[in-house]
Amino acid sequence: MTVSYDSPEVLDRREGPYGEVVLRRHGELLQIIANGCFLMDTSDGRSERLLMDAALTALDGRPAPDVLIGGLGVGFSLAHAAADPRWGRITVVERERAVIDWHLDGPLGALSRAALADPRTTVVEADLLDHVNETSDTFDALCLDIDNGPDWTVTEGNDGLYSPAGLASCARVLRPGGVLAVWSAQPSPKFEGTLGNAGFQQVRTEEIPVARGVPDVVHLAVRPG
Repeated sequence: MTVSYDSPEVLDRREGPYGEVVLRRHGELLQIIANGCFLMDTSDGRSERLLMDAALTALDGRPAPDVLIGGLGVGFSLAHAAADPRWGRITVVERERAVIDWHLDGPLGALSRAALADPRTTVVEADLLDHVNETSDTFDALCLDIDNGPDWTVTEGNDGLYSPAGLASCARVLRPGGVLAVWSAQPSPKFEGTLGNAGFQQVRTEEIPVARGVPDVVHLAVRPG
């Protein structure tokens, strides 16, 4: 792929309830920026695919498991889930209206169009923590790709999701033996301890190799049966 050193082109800029969100194009990549901080782009998707695959593997053959995905992002997690016929219902919670619009009517639809058209898929516009506190639905897996992970949140309020109270809310929507999978931009032994203290079992971390720097990881934990 040709690397472009041109300045990024802003495609859309919105002021949302949690601050400014920007979609921009840099060469062949689409990027999401929140409050001036880079969140994600369309360069790879390995970590998002591992997030979904690790959760499904941890469910150990449970038939047609229902999954709740926290964060639509650039759509890699949703697209990968919808491409796998083993998943049952696929519910995505995204609190930024702009991000949803960029998928429904904008450039990110190239990644997610087929997944959004899948009859198993539902997109909910809500804050994830609010949603898990209010919904009566339960799921076999909860896959979180919110902000940059538990140790470095860009958007105010996201850190509450990774707190003991937030994890208790996550456990509430998981069925017995259900799996919580959490993407993080860096390993977090502290968060592993928080998961264990919140009552989760079989806590472990899978690393995603990167070209330079610390690896991305997926933290996995199981709600007791």
